Amino acid sequence: MKDLSNALEVVSTADSGPPTAARTAEADAEHAGQRIDNYLLRVCKGVPRSHIYRILRSGEVRVNSRRIDATYRVEAGDRIRIPPIRLAVRDTPAKAARPAEFPVVFEDSALVVIDKPAGVAVHGGSGVSFGVIESLRAARPEAKFLELVHRLDRETSGLLMVAKKRSALTALHAQLRDGGAHKRYLALVAGEWKGCEKKVELPLRKYVTKEGERRVSVDRAEGRESRTDFRLEQSFKGYALLSAILHTGRTHQIRVHLAHLGFPIAGDDKYGDFELNKQLARQGLKRMFLHATQMRIRHPLTGDELGLEAPLPPELKAFLKKLSASGRA
Repeated sequence: MKDLSNALEVVSTADSGPPTAARTAEADAEHAGQRIDNYLLRVCKGVPRSHIYRILRSGEVRVNSRRIDATYRVEAGDRIRIPPIRLAVRDTPAKAARPAEFPVVFEDSALVVIDKPAGVAVHGGSGVSFGVIESLRAARPEAKFLELVHRLDRETSGLLMVAKKRSALTALHAQLRDGGAHKRYLALVAGEWKGCEKKVELPLRKYVTKEGERRVSVDRAEGRESRTDFRLEQSFKGYALLSAILHTGRTHQIRVHLAHLGFPIAGDDKYGDFELNKQLARQGLKRMFLHATQMRIRHPLTGDELGLEAPLPPELKAFLKKLSASGRA
């Protein structure tokens, strides 16, 4: 990245530190293919994720003098205008990420695939100081490059890919965009699922509530194309265990598709049945029953096919065993 300008603007607020200068940066080949939000998070060290998204939404970030959104992918030679950013003054030093390793499903020089536990965010932000990626970087200070390839919701467990080379990140992103990566999830839903398979195509739109919470809803007028294939794996009295195959990777896609169909995921605290969740917690299910269990990808450097699997965590297996003991549907 090349800095091409000096201070251009000044922003003033009473409770914050000195502003950074507005600047124009030029992306090189190393950054090609990276989403603009991730690019800015790397370039603007210490700036909260929420602020990065705010300046993107407001149109203050321009690429080649054009307004873009958070999904734009950087190309080599792009001229990126980064507006002045004022960092909040902290009364206490920011907490450093705690070094942590996670169960490794696959690792080589190009990528590492972990089995992420539920309750752990994949990255810092939205009230979370740090997540999987920050902890991995702290645990592996010798690693020159570690970047998330995709994301999992905080309460979703299972397979998560982290690239160890820029070339691997770019190749894996291309697979995800082109539908070359096969991802399968397991979800327990409330309700009597009829039939075996359902192909669901419902467009999804992201929005922010009055309280500032990011949510997703089905919106046939303005939503983005979203497709999930569901298959019945096991029936219980009042519940069904489903496998879900993603053909698009929208935020909260499986959760919103199922809730819209009338089959909320057990333990889902955002789109689920809140009274039922209380009952489930008393019965031992204290998390959302959604797990990324299988993935099939081409190795980003060799092209070899990789079949990866993360079995259901013990707490989810134990809950299924309770349902089985109470009687099948």
